[in-house]
Amino acid sequence: MTAVVIIPTYNEKGNIEPMIETLEKEIFPQVKSYEMKLLIADDGSPDGTGGIVKSYMRKYKNLEIIEGKKEGLGAAYVRAMTYAIEKMGADVLFEMDCDFFHDPKKIPDFLKKIDEGYDFVIGTRYSKGGSIPPDWGIHRRIMSVWGNTFIRFLFSRKGIYDWTGGYRAIKKEVFLKEKDKLKEFTGYTFQVGFLYNAVIDGYKTAEVPFKAKDRTKGKSKIPGAETIAKTLMFVIQVRAKEVFYGPFGKFLVVGGIGFILQAVILRTLVDVLKYNPSIANLLGAVVAIFSNYNLNNLWTFKTEKINGFAQYLWKMLHFYATSAVGVIFIQTGVIFLGDQFLGRKYYFIYFLAGTAILLVYNFTVYRFIIWRKKPQ
Repeated sequence: MTAVVIIPTYNEKGNIEPMIETLEKEIFPQVKSYEMKLLIADDGSPDGTGGIVKSYMRKYKNLEIIEGKKEGLGAAYVRAMTYAIEKMGADVLFEMDCDFFHDPKKIPDFLKKIDEGYDFVIGTRYSKGGSIPPDWGIHRRIMSVWGNTFIRFLFSRKGIYDWTGGYRAIKKEVFLKEKDKLKEFTGYTFQVGFLYNAVIDGYKTAEVPFKAKDRTKGKSKIPGAETIAKTLMFVIQVRAKEVFYGPFGKFLVVGGIGFILQAVILRTLVDVLKYNPSIANLLGAVVAIFSNYNLNNLWTFKTEKINGFAQYLWKMLHFYATSAVGVIFIQTGVIFLGDQFLGRKYYFIYFLAGTAILLVYNFTVYRFIIWRKKPQ
C-alpha cells in the first residue's frame, strides 16, 4: 500500500525545507505498513520554492513535484491527486499544508483510521484533543470557528466537526468517484464540497484531532470575503436542495395534495351538507390518508418502497392506524376544541392550525416507522 502526502505550495521558500526534512527523517520512518511518498504541488512560486524541491529530489527518491499555473487550491489538489494515483501508485492521498499549521506527527494516526476501514479521515480542530492557535485574532476566530459552526448546523452530519480544514487522508477510490464533481469547486469551497459529496455517497468518515499551529515563516493565506461568501452560499444551496428536493420536500408535495383533498371534502360537507366539522374532517382524512400512503410509497420514500400485495395491505393498515392517531388527537382535536370554545365560524382556521402541527408528526412517523431505512 502506498500513501502520498500532497502539499500545495505557493511562495513557501521558508517552510518547504524544514517540512521535507521533518517528513522524511522523523515521520515517514515511523510508518511500517505503507510506502510513504511526498508530492509537492507548486503553483509556479516566484520565490523559488519549486527549485528547492527539485534539489531535494536528488536526496529523497520518494519525493516528486508537479507544477502548474496558479488556479486555486481545488485545481492544485485535483491535478496533484490525479498525478499521485497515475504516476506514484497512491492508494491513500493526504491533504496537508506546508507551514506546519497541520501537525505532521498525526500522519500515523490518520493511517490507523484508514486501516480500521474508514474512507475519509479528517483532521479536526474542533473536537476533544484539537485546538486553533491561541494567538489568532478575533476576525480569524469568527471566520473559522463560527464558519464551521454554521456549516455543521446546516449539514447536521453526526461525527463531523471540522468541515473546512485541509488536513485529510482519503482513499483513492473516494477521489476517483468524486473527481468530476470537484472540478466545479474553487478556493476553500473545495474542502467543504469534497467532504460533502463523499458523505452523501456513503463513504465512512472519521476524525483525528490535532492542535493547529500558526505559521512562523511566510505570508498567511487567509481566505478573502469573496471566498468565504462562496463557500457559505454553496452550503446553503446544497442544504436547501436536500430539504426541498429530498424526502422532506417530496413529503410536502404529497401532503399538499392530501391537504387539498381533505380541505375540499371538509368545506363541501360543512358548508353544503351542514356536517359537524369534526366528523367532516375525519371523512376527508380517510381520502387524504389513502392518497398520501400511495404517493409516499411510490415517490417520497421509493428507496424503501413497500412491495408485495400482502405487505402493501399490512403497511397501509399500519399507515392508517398511525395517521389516525394524528388526525383524531391532533388535527380533529384542535378543530373540536376551537368549535367548542371559540365557535364554528372559524372552523377552517382550526383545521389549518391542526394541520400544521400534524405535519411534523406525520413526517416523523412516516420516516422512522412506516418507511424506515433498512439496516445496511
